[in-house]
Amino acid sequence: MPSYETASFHAQQAAEKALKALLIRYQASYSKTHDLGELLQLAEPVAAGIARALDDAEGLTPHAVDTRYPTAGGPVDRDAAARDLATAERVCGHVRSLLGNYLDAGAPAG
Repeated sequence: MPSYETASFHAQQAAEKALKALLIRYQASYSKTHDLGELLQLAEPVAAGIARALDDAEGLTPHAVDTRYPTAGGPVDRDAAARDLATAERVCGHVRSLLGNYLDAGAPAG
């Protein structure tokens, strides 16, 4: 039987890194955390409405530790992993749209 926990773990990691990239871009401080709800709230001042738009991303948070500590959560089936990946894609796409001009400009000349 295939294991889908790793896919959900990587979905959480992608969403987490995207949100942290947004915070870094705007020099917003954050603590060492995997909590996507916390990161969404911290992003709210620089991206109004992001917490509401991506509120389902909080459901990815447990996958940051469940794969490392298997007794912490239940198994992830194919449908759940597919939903997690779709959520991560939405988070990454949303952040990409917010950072589009910045990313497209490339490195400053100098």
